[in-house]
Amino acid sequence: MTQRTDGSAGALRVLAVDDEQPALDELVYLLRTRPEIGEIHAANEATGALRLLRTHQVDAVFLDIDMPGLDGMELAGILGEFAHPPAVVFVTAHDDRAVGAFDLGALDYLLKPLREARLAAAVRRIVQARATGPRPDEPRQDPNEVIPVELGGVTTLVDRATVSWVEADGDYARLHTTAGSHLVRIPLSALESRWENAGFLRVHRSYLVALRLVTGLRTVGNSTLVCLRGEGEAAAVELPVARRQVRELKQRLVLGPRHTRPKPNGPSR
Repeated sequence: MTQRTDGSAGALRVLAVDDEQPALDELVYLLRTRPEIGEIHAANEATGALRLLRTHQVDAVFLDIDMPGLDGMELAGILGEFAHPPAVVFVTAHDDRAVGAFDLGALDYLLKPLREARLAAAVRRIVQARATGPRPDEPRQDPNEVIPVELGGVTTLVDRATVSWVEADGDYARLHTTAGSHLVRIPLSALESRWENAGFLRVHRSYLVALRLVTGLRTVGNSTLVCLRGEGEAAAVELPVARRQVRELKQRLVLGPRHTRPKPNGPSR
């Protein structure tokens, strides 16, 4: 099923996928109210969505998770293998699948019942991601990646751009952001790999820092500390730098925060 809005040049082309017809109808209705969207396709199951994508190119897929047959997570994994993957926004009643969505590179994670304000924010995120997409010689990466944080049964989304530094907390990681700190069920090593080309550097086995906030290095005895300026609720801080990381940190600071990180020889100590 395809529906069109005003068809403005440059408007987004989107696909809505949900196996429950009332939910699909509501999603299509709300998408139709967004002026940024010019063409809407709809499918009530994942295989139908894949058939539609063989003949129609879309900028984003709004996707339910719990569907018979191929579920939303599996479909998102397939979409990620496309030569030009569409942005994926999950629209679901499940508040406990956000970490898995993050691992699949979802651009946003909306909870049912869907609120117009959250949908509007997701659409703006798609527009911005499309406008600031990677050059042909760069790896595909979302400059506004969000990290789902679960607290008291409520999932909120934290923009990566608000993260000042990250510390290992057992098997998980604690994000220090402009709005406070958040424990996420993601290993520090996973964030290191995912953010290595986004201006972050693992300076120590326990710390990952945003290079944009580095104000300098300080030597204390035989140890080196990296100094980060405060931002919002994230106070200024000095963190230890592993000896084997000092040279790389200096190189990254000279070349610029988003210079591609060279492959390490082994884990930081």
